[in-house]
Amino acid sequence: MSRSRRLVAEALGTAFLLAVVVGSGIMAERLAGGNMAIALLANTLATGAGLVALILTFGPISGAHFNPAVTLADAWQGGIAWREVPGYLVAQVVGGLLGVMAAHLMFEEPLLFASQHVRSGPAQWWSEFVATFGLLAVIWGCVRSRPSAVPFVVGAYITAAYWFTASTSFANPAVTVARAATDTFAGIRPADAPAFIAAQLLGAFAATALFKWLAPVSAAAAQEVVVQHDGL
Repeated sequence: MSRSRRLVAEALGTAFLLAVVVGSGIMAERLAGGNMAIALLANTLATGAGLVALILTFGPISGAHFNPAVTLADAWQGGIAWREVPGYLVAQVVGGLLGVMAAHLMFEEPLLFASQHVRSGPAQWWSEFVATFGLLAVIWGCVRSRPSAVPFVVGAYITAAYWFTASTSFANPAVTVARAATDTFAGIRPADAPAFIAAQLLGAFAATALFKWLAPVSAAAAQEVVVQHDGL
């Protein structure tokens, strides 16, 4: 698969992921009548289902990372060449911002506007470490034995992590950057985003280091993160 196609797949997949996250958050908040639990549940189910669909759609083209933490971990394991990493990261961040704009246009919100949603403090940062550690753990734990199940495992894990983490499990630096540009249900204050991203990268590093020893994968297996795709 050509590099341009892989990058477009990453950008488009990440854009749709953010459209799902932000759009369902807006819809949920408007329909929930002030019941935050119902709003979060609706946002959770839409995100988990959308993530499975997007991974299955774009995985055979780019690997369906949609996440800089996954891309960096995959490169460390030899599944993607380091020279390809910058392109993936840019595509994911740009795609995420485009997805936010698409959601805002659908709900007649300003195209981009900084979030005022405060998400700060040790509990939030620890939550993001745990959320991202768990995400990479389920990926690396499944990729050797049941690679075809990875899209469903990732969707199920993110659905669960919305509820067992105080931060509602961003677990993705590109998602964090994009959600800083929406002052809606899914937003995060821009000043809080750097600490989230640092915690996410540390969580991804820790999980990948552990599973490098616990369940080593070959470079060929690493190309299946998140879905088997052509080598780079």
